[in-house]
Amino acid sequence: MDLELRHLRALCAIADAGSLGRAARILGYSQQAISAQLGRIERYFGEPLFERNASGVQPTRCGVEVLAQARDVLDRADAIRRRTADHAGGARQVLRLAATNSPVLSGMVVRIRSRLPDLALSISSVYASSEMVELLEKGELDAAIGVDYPGRELQHSDALAHRGIVIEPSFVAVPARHRVRHRMEVALAELADDAWFLTPDDGAGWPGVFYEACHAAGFSPAAIHQFYGDQAQFQNMIANGLGVSIVQATIRPISGVLVKPLTSTPLWCRYLLAWRRECLADEVVETLFRSAAESYRDLIAQSTHFQAWMSRTYGAVGS
Repeated sequence: MDLELRHLRALCAIADAGSLGRAARILGYSQQAISAQLGRIERYFGEPLFERNASGVQPTRCGVEVLAQARDVLDRADAIRRRTADHAGGARQVLRLAATNSPVLSGMVVRIRSRLPDLALSISSVYASSEMVELLEKGELDAAIGVDYPGRELQHSDALAHRGIVIEPSFVAVPARHRVRHRMEVALAELADDAWFLTPDDGAGWPGVFYEACHAAGFSPAAIHQFYGDQAQFQNMIANGLGVSIVQATIRPISGVLVKPLTSTPLWCRYLLAWRRECLADEVVETLFRSAAESYRDLIAQSTHFQAWMSRTYGAVGS
């Protein structure tokens, strides 16, 4: 077997995805096909490049070395392709993509780069969905991953379009020794006396929807700490008993933090893709959307608390 760029891309996809199944979905192969291809590549190198474990795969020492060289080769190949395109008068399209505090971004970008290798991505972080809309309207962005809430749907001009990716229930994160630690679900009113960590106004309806839910549950929060920044620090403060917080259902809790569904799911959030109609071809929009949706399904597969809630609520675990 001659080693080709497609083999190097497959290795990088497996490493980035962390499992053969997720890498197969990213590359558009069957899991059997990607497993067979990896076997051929490992025979080429004469030793395993990945170790299999319960959560997926991770590179061996040899795999780490090969991956570093593979990424260097792929970067150089991409630079050659860009140079060739420039000389041929076909400048590489750059897609300016922004995202709020969205967990789908990483997996989405990996898929886009695999499926649209000739599309260059320029990624920026924009917290407020309202600011994303403004930047899209001004032509400073081409597409964005944002949020809105039921009854407070995203507003924009006809120059833009948007498509919902998923509507997700909001969960609550509490310290592992919290009084509700043994509950499968927690009523919002049970947390009336707790201090809350809240992220700032996101220009889409938060934290208004939170205060409305508290009011409907018959209380006003006892104390509010506004927090936005490092997620590890945020979870550490919860683990240390300094407060509780509404969180994304797919969040990965650290040791000392429990994530619980809220009884009757009083809070929901929608992830959405928004774009400038004149900038993106339909096939590019479809690739962006499909990549985001598949990335979200991977997040569900890694979230046992979300899977358990889905099983109780819908009678089946999402895949």
